[in-house]
Amino acid sequence: MLKYAMLAGAALVAAPVLAQTTTTSPQTSAPSSAAVGQAAPSGTPTDAVQMQSAAREQPATGSQVAQVVDTEFPTYDKNGDGKLSAAEFGGWMVALKSKTDPSTKPDAPETKKWVSAAFAQADTDKSKSLTKTEVTSFLSQG
Repeated sequence: MLKYAMLAGAALVAAPVLAQTTTTSPQTSAPSSAAVGQAAPSGTPTDAVQMQSAAREQPATGSQVAQVVDTEFPTYDKNGDGKLSAAEFGGWMVALKSKTDPSTKPDAPETKKWVSAAFAQADTDKSKSLTKTEVTSFLSQG
């Protein structure tokens, strides 16, 4: 269950990246604002929303997860040491879980237990920190 929640969260984070690589529909003569990376006018569905819906239906591939980790890792590596501490990793996982379950409370005991278990599983070399490779591997597990 934890793996699927993590994978779904990673897929949701990856959706904007995936939306940037989509092609425009042949119905329009000029590129749409969504195709050039700008926000679509309010009220119109965007490729990102469609990709998020598709991401919920299909698990992300290993390369998609790796792209997300490469993009997001520096955001959560607060001290810039190239590794994530348990606290840094926990912040990222709570953010991912909150995207799939908005009722997630970061300070709730069950959330802390979930994050702790995820960190222990991801820390394959038991170094008390996670590399990009360990995070990518953990999030890619099905």
